[in-house]
Amino acid sequence: MSAIKKVVLAYSGGLDTSIILKWIQLQYNCEVITLTADLGQQEELDGLDEKAKATGASKAYIEDLKEEFVGDFVFPMMRAAAIYEGRYLLGTSIARPLITKRLVEIARAEGAQAIAHGATGKGNDQVRFELTAAALAPELKVIAPWREWNLKSRTDLHNFAQKHGIPIPMSKRNVYSMDRNMLHCSFEGGELENPGEEPGPMSHCVTTPLDKTPNEPEYVTIGFEAGNPVSLDGVALSPAALLEKANVIAGRHGVGRIDMVENRFVGMKSRGVYETPGGTLLYHAKRDLEGLCLDREVMHLRDSLVPRYADCVYNGFWYSPEREALQAFTDTAQKHVTGTVRVKLFKGGVYPIERTSPFSLYDPDLATFEEDEVYNQKDAAGFIKLQSLRLRAHMKHAGK
Repeated sequence: MSAIKKVVLAYSGGLDTSIILKWIQLQYNCEVITLTADLGQQEELDGLDEKAKATGASKAYIEDLKEEFVGDFVFPMMRAAAIYEGRYLLGTSIARPLITKRLVEIARAEGAQAIAHGATGKGNDQVRFELTAAALAPELKVIAPWREWNLKSRTDLHNFAQKHGIPIPMSKRNVYSMDRNMLHCSFEGGELENPGEEPGPMSHCVTTPLDKTPNEPEYVTIGFEAGNPVSLDGVALSPAALLEKANVIAGRHGVGRIDMVENRFVGMKSRGVYETPGGTLLYHAKRDLEGLCLDREVMHLRDSLVPRYADCVYNGFWYSPEREALQAFTDTAQKHVTGTVRVKLFKGGVYPIERTSPFSLYDPDLATFEEDEVYNQKDAAGFIKLQSLRLRAHMKHAGK
């Protein structure tokens, strides 16, 4: 502990990180600097620097990282069509490497010996923060108070806050552990700890409940270049602005809300509700465009790698050689995923209905049900005969 004179803490201003700030200061007898990363969580960030300083921080950074988050982290992940266990679009997971990257940069600039986070010893985030730190700055120590202190419950935290005069933020959603950024909002805890109980009405944040969504569909056209969304309804937008607008459009139709039990990297199952409206819209639109632009074998190979890429993000290996290799393949495969997709949104559903591309591989002369002069249907007989050779051999000897 004596070697640690200065620490940079990932700070949200909530109960946990407010207590952690004071606890590190007291436990390590060191200077604490805070970083609040604005990733589009739409919480009130004004005054958090003053709150951090009032709780003991020597310096407080509040940084707008929205464009970097979407352009350099979310969109590369979307190009890979990453989805964890077939359902989760990795909204929390993809934010952690960026936050840690900035923690490391500030720690080096400020001459700090350690960084700190508020992730618990049961979750995935501790792994994501610390693997990223190990990859980017192995010389830095990582302080994880939830694995060190003797505060075991919310009651203990409230008592600590009262003893040290730390204001406690109040919310009707305090029953949940929540995480929000531009890509998603997640809910864990409360009644969700019982997989057999329906989520409560407060577990909605960015999606409209289906029974309150419009009774008429809405149509939106998304433009893509090399696998990246670049426009909505013909209007070019920056990555963050585009995702923000997509969230509003898809959210009002209840798109992108899931309730799932997943496998955490640390070995346990957990249940959460995830809302990813804009991300879900963009995911389905791009997958639809790929049907038009991607070669069959390239698409099938990419799809076979989706679980590996998703594991890299979910398990904290963003800065790993395997993720970088997968990204290189993905970006090569996506270079012709350019075009537009018109999508119908209605009652939680995303329905692509029109798609065009200058790199379309669709040949109407080949696909037509009418008479054509480019495809000899008799050729299919030989193709099928050759494909059946191994099946015939197998069945011939199967009974032996």
